[in-house]
Amino acid sequence: MTTKNKGIVSKLPLTISAQDGLVSQEEFFDKKVASTDLSSYLLLHLGDFAYNKSYSSGYPFGTIKRLEKYPQGVVSSLYIAFKPKSRISSNFMAQYYESSNWHKEIYKCAAEGARNHGLLNVSPTDFFATNLKIPIAKSEQLKIGKLLKDVDQTITLHEEKKRQLERLKSALLQKMFADKSGYPAVRFVGFENAWEQCKLGDVATFSKGTGYSKSDLIETGSPIILYGRLYTKYETKIRNVDTFVVPKAGSVVSKGGEVIVPGSGETAEDISIASVVEPAGILLGGDLNIIYPNTDLDPTFLAITISNGRPHFDMARRAQGKSIVHLHNADLKQILLKTPNLSEQKQICRIFESLDRTITLHDQKLRLLKYAKQSLLQKMFI
Repeated sequence: MTTKNKGIVSKLPLTISAQDGLVSQEEFFDKKVASTDLSSYLLLHLGDFAYNKSYSSGYPFGTIKRLEKYPQGVVSSLYIAFKPKSRISSNFMAQYYESSNWHKEIYKCAAEGARNHGLLNVSPTDFFATNLKIPIAKSEQLKIGKLLKDVDQTITLHEEKKRQLERLKSALLQKMFADKSGYPAVRFVGFENAWEQCKLGDVATFSKGTGYSKSDLIETGSPIILYGRLYTKYETKIRNVDTFVVPKAGSVVSKGGEVIVPGSGETAEDISIASVVEPAGILLGGDLNIIYPNTDLDPTFLAITISNGRPHFDMARRAQGKSIVHLHNADLKQILLKTPNLSEQKQICRIFESLDRTITLHDQKLRLLKYAKQSLLQKMFI
């Protein structure tokens, strides 16, 4: 199908997103990257397919998607556009091109060395000559297409629920902590007093972890938290550790409840975060700033406070360095906090812990659903 956009039937230039399919350039790039004259672009109607021959990591043979979001749109003439014949289920074909079964046919006509500026050298003639393995009975095509589409819709539903929970968490992080007035915008019933301001150094003591290097790591041994984990895999509470060492004499061992902040990282944003070490007995590695809150300061509340709002930005401002930035305990002691009484702190922590558990649950369901989808794509096509 090579219908050009003569007469400018559509003024909506599209691009292919591997995750979201055919989407407008403005949505994907935040701007139009198409030329001013769209008359030479290929015109797509709802249900038409387009093949982007650009290869990338995870998509060595490009991407084929169906237009589902808009009644019409246009794509670059570098794409190949087509629509299935009436005897072929469009849903089946959309799912077929989500699998990797078509790759071997593209490989035959785009052998190694036949690539140019990130594009596979596949002509429309060669593409339309590729062989597809499709059930003869359209009823079977329809059943396969429906099953896989139902899985897609379930994945989309869980993704949207997760986004809603994350938006709720973000809103509560802004509303449930005191502003300049000393009062939060959203508060539990029964709490009315202004939050008190103090320096972190006035309500906690500090220490550093024990230095270990990658060469000290072993497959099994004493669990250890290294500073790199904190800014590559942020968690409010660290419960499981997957790195191990043979402990050195005098190593710092967690008693449970410490708040830890990475001492170094690639950016100030990376290290302006804090986590709580939940189980006792974990070694605390070097380049970790270790905070021991006093009995009036809940560790989880402190970690959430440090990682969000004004304390987070204050820490980022204090981080020093160029290629590597650093934070020291002396910097952390100067951070200003606003805190309510211990009872209100614990109430706030409970709601965020509940949100985090629910978000994690949706993450787990999404991983299982996506794994199921990939398994079905491998097993339902030949």
